[in-house]
Amino acid sequence: MTGPVTTPAPAPVSASATRTPSTTSPRTARKPARRRELGAAGALMTPFFILLVTVFLIPVATALWLSFFSDDQPGLGFGPERTVFVGLRSYAAVLTDPTFLTGLGTVLLYCVIYIPAMVLGALALALLLDSGVVRLRSWAQLGLFLPHAVPGIIAAIIWLYLYTPGLSPVIDLLGKADITIDFLGVHTVVPSIVNIALWSNLGYNMVVFYAALQAVPREVIEASVVDGAGPVRTALQVKTPLVRPSVVMVAIFTLIFALQLFTEPMLLSQSTPMISSRFSPSMYIYDAAFTRNNYGLAAAASVVLLVCTIALSYGVTRWTNRSAAAEEDAR
Repeated sequence: MTGPVTTPAPAPVSASATRTPSTTSPRTARKPARRRELGAAGALMTPFFILLVTVFLIPVATALWLSFFSDDQPGLGFGPERTVFVGLRSYAAVLTDPTFLTGLGTVLLYCVIYIPAMVLGALALALLLDSGVVRLRSWAQLGLFLPHAVPGIIAAIIWLYLYTPGLSPVIDLLGKADITIDFLGVHTVVPSIVNIALWSNLGYNMVVFYAALQAVPREVIEASVVDGAGPVRTALQVKTPLVRPSVVMVAIFTLIFALQLFTEPMLLSQSTPMISSRFSPSMYIYDAAFTRNNYGLAAAASVVLLVCTIALSYGVTRWTNRSAAAEEDAR
């Protein structure tokens, strides 16, 4: 007679045997990709930051440092020249100098005339080319852009020839019609400088606006035509609002370059007494540094001009942003 059959108990399963393979969490998987993105962004941005530090931050810091010092000669001017710390004395001298304030006012007048003429003129030409009314569009673009390829000094020399009585064929032609115009007179010298700047830069900004107009969806324009909008209404109420960022960009860049007015009045000053050696802030800085050898005063004037440029650029940006927000709320 056989005994009861016993079944052996199953061996205990260890915890390591029942553990399933762990999977990588999504956060851990994203870290290498994030590092690669940051590395690529850093590699692409490094040249920009190198240029920013080299051509902007270091010169600004140097000018700021020099503005607090001045060369002084003790002993009634017969002693050895030495550099001394003067604090804000150079800034006080700049801000109380009537010639600097007059030059700043001249540049502001120049900006009031030049910036609207540049922005509106370039935008009007771009809208005209985009409308398809102009024939031989490529040749028209080339003809308008070609003056920008001429260096600023050469452009100023060309217009100096056209502004000089006895040399200018334009003045001779107007004289035959009993029309006398002094392009370098007290009331016409600023518009004459504006004309040179417009001739040189209008085509470039027109190309910027034309490129922005090419990105406007054609469906939007076709919808406006279907709704009964004519070419002028389509240009003003449909196309122009869609290229607002380009308009703001061109306005800010034009403002920045206008505040640095130097080349045109410097060359025209050789032919007219209406343009002094301190006609604009940039000419004031040049005169202080290289004529009067007062580098502290020149550095202080440079810092003041930089602050004015930043403040005006910020003001234009804020104003345009508020205008855009107001239009969005009105819609």
